Amino acid sequence: MFQGKTSRHTRGPRFLGLCAVLALLAAAVIFTAAVRLSRPAPAEVEACLPEEVVKDLLPVNEWSRPGEPLKRVRGIVLHYVGNPATSAQANRNYFASLAEGELGVYASSHFIVGLEGEVIQCVPLAEIAYASNSRNGDTVSIEVCHPDEGGEYASATYQQVVELTAWLCREFRLDPEKDVIRHYDVTGKLCPLYYVEHPEAWEALLEDVGAELAAREAAEA
Repeated sequence: MFQGKTSRHTRGPRFLGLCAVLALLAAAVIFTAAVRLSRPAPAEVEACLPEEVVKDLLPVNEWSRPGEPLKRVRGIVLHYVGNPATSAQANRNYFASLAEGELGVYASSHFIVGLEGEVIQCVPLAEIAYASNSRNGDTVSIEVCHPDEGGEYASATYQQVVELTAWLCREFRLDPEKDVIRHYDVTGKLCPLYYVEHPEAWEALLEDVGAELAAREAAEA
């Protein structure tokens, strides 16, 4: 009897500890789910775009703006245009030129950041863009212009990418370290080229987005 009682007492604290761990895990799952459910709909965020964003929306068409709803945003995908020294407007016009289907190319993005830091919106946040393959249905895409074939973002462009990405993270309640990705992370395509070939530069960019996000949150507190 004594040994039996000792055994039960020994298991008791372990059992309670296990229950506590399971409770914490359950709480974490519930909290994560609540955060995801509390993320605003893209149409809500669309209504409060930063003033520097210029709307030049593509016409609704099969090839670059299908008009399909983007119901919830779970990430942001960064790209590079792959066409050195071209402007944001030129790349927007290229997307528009696909509308007739003559090239047989599906392509677009929500935003394009230009060489001088200008931002053009091509597709509303409440619609999908053809930019990130299997992640088109739950991400916002940002195409980024670059001065040369190396693909590194110019200084003014880089700063605007950081600010726009931080703003999107703030609005959609995203974590820059986990929810901001490269096109490369979806398909293995070398895009954005410089930030694939220089992973330390990519990590630095994410850190800068995180710092910008923290500064915005502190200013609003």
